[in-house]
Amino acid sequence: MSVEFALDTFGDVTRGPDGQLLSQPQVLRNVVAEAVLADQVGIDYIGLGEHHRDDFAISSPEVILGMIAGQTSRIRLGTAVTVLSTDDPVRLFQRFSTLDAISNGRAEVILGRGSFTESYPLFGYELQDYEKLFEEKLDLFMRLVREKKVSWSGETRSPLKNTAVYPPLSDKGLKVWVGVGGSPESVVRAVRHNVPLMLAIIGGDPRRFRPFAELYRDAANQMNQTVQPIGVHSPGHVAPTDEEAVEQAWAGYETLRSRLGRERGWGPPSKREFLAEVASGSMYVGSPEKVAKKIAGTVKALGLSRFEMKYSQGTLSHEAMMRSIELYGTQVIPRVRELIAG
Repeated sequence: MSVEFALDTFGDVTRGPDGQLLSQPQVLRNVVAEAVLADQVGIDYIGLGEHHRDDFAISSPEVILGMIAGQTSRIRLGTAVTVLSTDDPVRLFQRFSTLDAISNGRAEVILGRGSFTESYPLFGYELQDYEKLFEEKLDLFMRLVREKKVSWSGETRSPLKNTAVYPPLSDKGLKVWVGVGGSPESVVRAVRHNVPLMLAIIGGDPRRFRPFAELYRDAANQMNQTVQPIGVHSPGHVAPTDEEAVEQAWAGYETLRSRLGRERGWGPPSKREFLAEVASGSMYVGSPEKVAKKIAGTVKALGLSRFEMKYSQGTLSHEAMMRSIELYGTQVIPRVRELIAG
């Protein structure tokens, strides 16, 4: 199996050595350092998620990716995800065609609707238009990626008539994924646009997503399309021992999960629930050997072409994340390759 191994982060605001929360500017500088290390240890892709909140620092992924491009040589650069519904497809295309140019063809984009809604009022959109915004904007963005001159009209922005957008992509084009949280309609939409599928699996046994992977492949075959890659995004953390990894990840996870719970009306998180996710769910936390075995199982069960670990866990420290990145690249990935080849 040919599998890529990736990392992603939302730029979670972390605690410093004194236990105080770092400033968002410092978190952004730390994200650049984390990506540079990921390049050095052989990780295939780094994705930056877009948010507009005080607990996540990344709101303009392409700016940070441009900085990373100048300090790396091989790692592919993209998002996790870009909230296309509240962006302009033309400007988004220009930002990514620019990133692709300055990185010598290393840019990718993962498009989605996002699991947070702050961007809708911030940019003047209505949540009631959730479906229409994404459908129309995805259609336009894919035309911009695939056609030299675009004619398009819809309800969500002004029309284009035989319009070229600059800078153009190279002949290699731009790899575009669609991120899906678990809706069959979203899976079929990815097939209709003939783009790779990124499944966001953040809880429960990952094998429960096997029907979505099968639906994606079956729909592609029915539409006489080449089956595109399938990837998975899930949270994780690697440390020298299982115990150290669990304690570090739980401290950061509890802080983030408690806040989200208060916002969304969930009950408080329990460590028992967290440990159950580590043991048999979609939390890839532990020593290199434990994490490698769990990743290999998911890759085989779903037939994946990419596994993407969200290495930031709430307030988990920059130093712990740097160690996790190093172990992921130098020990976890080689071991997974051995396991899936056996």
